[in-house]
Amino acid sequence: MAKWRHLLYFAAVAVTITIRKVPDDVRDELAARAARAGRSLQEHLLAELIDLASRPSVDAWLQRTRDRARVTGTRLSRKRILSHLDAERG
Repeated sequence: MAKWRHLLYFAAVAVTITIRKVPDDVRDELAARAARAGRSLQEHLLAELIDLASRPSVDAWLQRTRDRARVTGTRLSRKRILSHLDAERG
């Protein structure tokens, strides 16, 4: 039983992340963005991290795209893709 309580405790405790050597201009910009959003810097950074983690990395996205193209056999030329984008823009 003590083992389960120990596991539940650590599952419920949030992790703290420390980032060192953040340049002053970067910190100032992030603080300004947080203020414009009406949030503390910590709230703003947490929201940004959650958003970042919810999206696939560029490498993962490219791999999924390549896998999908390989499985479906779909191939579009760059010219055709740009033509479709131009048509959507009106």
